[in-house]
Amino acid sequence: MRTPSALYSILLIIAIAFHNNLSAQNFPKLDKSPMDVAAYPKDYKVSDKQIKITYSRPQLKERPLSKLAPNGKVWRTGANEAPELVLYSDMKFGDTTVKAGTYSFYVMPGEKEWTAIINTDLNTWGAYFYDEKKDVARLKIPVTTANEVLEAFSIAFSKTDTGLNMHLGWGNTRVIVPFNN
Repeated sequence: MRTPSALYSILLIIAIAFHNNLSAQNFPKLDKSPMDVAAYPKDYKVSDKQIKITYSRPQLKERPLSKLAPNGKVWRTGANEAPELVLYSDMKFGDTTVKAGTYSFYVMPGEKEWTAIINTDLNTWGAYFYDEKKDVARLKIPVTTANEVLEAFSIAFSKTDTGLNMHLGWGNTRVIVPFNN
C-alpha cells in the first residue's frame, strides 16, 4: 500500500507534466523580413530622441528592386506592415511642418526621383489600404546609385546643419530624405 505522501508526489508530478503541456507555446519561426528600428540619435543611452522609424527589412534574394518596389506605385518602405515613423518634435518636411506624433511612412519609387510620403494611417499592412487623402506631406527626392550593394533593405539617420537625413538603401539604390528643424 502506498503512503499518502507517495500518492501526493505522484499527483504532483502528473499535475506539473499536465501544466507544462498546457502552457507550452508554439513560437513562430524567424520572420523572413525581420523588423528593425532606426533612430536618431541611435545611442540608446541618449533619451532625447528626435526621430524613430520601425520597419521590416526584406532581402533582394537575386530579385530586381524594380519587382519588389515598382516605379510609380506606392510602396510600404520595407516589408509587412507600413513603417511607423515617430517624430518627437515638429519637423519640416519640404515646405510642410509635420507635428510631433506617430505616422506611417511610404515611398513611391521612380527612375530618377522618389516621392516620400508621411500619412496618418497606422497599423496598416503593406500599401494595400493606402489612402492618399490621409497624407500629411509629400516630398520628391533624387535617387543616387552606390557601388556597395545592400542585400537587405536598410534605413539609417545622420545629422545635418538644418536637421536630419533619413537614408534609404537597397541594392545599389540610395535615397536621402531630409527632415529639418
